[in-house]
Amino acid sequence: MAVIAYNQAEIELLARLMRAEAEGDGAEGMLMVGNVGVNRVLGDCLDFRDIRTLEQMVFQRPGGFEATTKGYFYQRARPEDILLARRAIAGERFSPASRALWFFMPTGACPAQWYGQWNTGRYKSHCFFAPLVSVCPTV
Repeated sequence: MAVIAYNQAEIELLARLMRAEAEGDGAEGMLMVGNVGVNRVLGDCLDFRDIRTLEQMVFQRPGGFEATTKGYFYQRARPEDILLARRAIAGERFSPASRALWFFMPTGACPAQWYGQWNTGRYKSHCFFAPLVSVCPTV
């Protein structure tokens, strides 16, 4: 059962986003990007107060994803990407992204905080950051 509403086009958008942002980190890294996306739709807090759909989340401006603004969001979703997106939408969570609303790929070590949000850990090339539960209880 899905934890957020979606349609087929949105599954493909999420799958494309996951691939564009984390294909180099493998399936688990892509699932973590999916976690962040789903969390932004669930969050209703901070930068994501008005995000209600996967499409709004993928194309959010400002505060969206680099993939959609820097030209590497062009690849279509493959069947295996769609399966990963479905898993993220179904609520599968992977640490350190289980409550994360942000991630980025630093050139060095992960900072303790990023824009005031705490580092929850690193997976391969990406650092993940989550708000306090008291700030975003719905994530």
